[in-house]
Amino acid sequence: MDFRFTEEQLMIQDVARRISQEKIAPSAEHHDRTGEFPLENIRTLGENGLMGIEVPAEYGGAGMDPISYVLAMIEIAEADCAHSTIVSVNNSLFCNGILKFGTEAQKQKYVRAIAEGKEIGAFALTEPQSGSDATAMRCKAVKQADGTYVINGKKSWITSGPVAKYIILFAMTDPSKGAKGITAFMVDTARDGFHRGKTEPKLGIRASATCEIEFQDYVATADEVVGVEGEGFKIAMGVLDAGRIGIASQAVGLARAAYKAAVAYVKERKSFGQPIGSFQMIQAKIADMKCRLDAAEILTLRAAWAKAEADKTGGRFSTEASVAKLTASEAAMFITHQALQIHGGMGYSKEMPLERYFRDAKITEIYEGTSEIQRLVIARNETGLR
Repeated sequence: MDFRFTEEQLMIQDVARRISQEKIAPSAEHHDRTGEFPLENIRTLGENGLMGIEVPAEYGGAGMDPISYVLAMIEIAEADCAHSTIVSVNNSLFCNGILKFGTEAQKQKYVRAIAEGKEIGAFALTEPQSGSDATAMRCKAVKQADGTYVINGKKSWITSGPVAKYIILFAMTDPSKGAKGITAFMVDTARDGFHRGKTEPKLGIRASATCEIEFQDYVATADEVVGVEGEGFKIAMGVLDAGRIGIASQAVGLARAAYKAAVAYVKERKSFGQPIGSFQMIQAKIADMKCRLDAAEILTLRAAWAKAEADKTGGRFSTEASVAKLTASEAAMFITHQALQIHGGMGYSKEMPLERYFRDAKITEIYEGTSEIQRLVIARNETGLR
């Protein structure tokens, strides 16, 4: 197995690292404290191809592969988790689904605007009463005689909801068919019938604006259906596989930031006349953190490789994506916890970024499928039992 990266992969990693170090990291504390959406930084990422890493050049993207996406995401997340959330949603959840299932016109209109960083996209699946149980959604799209659809209902926890121009929405078109009655639509948030709720006050990733959205007699045209009517659930599940690689990458980057901070601190901080890193208890923590970080990174890169293979063959990479997301998110929680513990009282202070890393890490175990859902996916795929 060749663990070396190509020149193109290293190039996009270098671009992401430079922007992260020069633009994102210096402003991370400000955006976390204020909750202000980092529009200027997101535009910079878009101008450099990082909002559409896997999007072909003909649709305004960088035309890179899934491994390039992982490498870039890790760099961005190491600088700030909230920025990487915005990048992940635009790349994985928004662009991926349209590229795979959308028409040529949809790709040119919606993907290009997001990939070039001119607009922000969002993904609307979760509802107040249906999180992990997505098929229990109540948002309905009723087909009219003229071929249009009238949409009514609410969606919750929509990342970038307060600022998104376009949203890929999943709504029930035939409740009698359950999962096979869900259809995907493109939504223009400037149109009548679309409403945004208040921005949610969150524990972490505070700069990635999140809100509830509501549809009141919103009219979608037939050419705004993504894919085929009734195949929305299949589209959503396929898109989430790609999204989970994004979250795994995010978790790796965040964990790496905490790990680096811990290693630097144990060499500088002295107690009883020597660096605390010389104490066996601290050494055990560093070793455990390093093992989990490396395992998470390798499994995430394996998932990206599996996605690249699936893109060629039309296969699935569901298990690899879930394994990576589960391992990396739980590693991020463990590593940020241990890093904060190593820093002691200083880790608890807002004067250092450790408490932000700790707060940000928790969401990686929750969104785009909780750790419990990842375990279900893995076990069902392995056993064939439901």
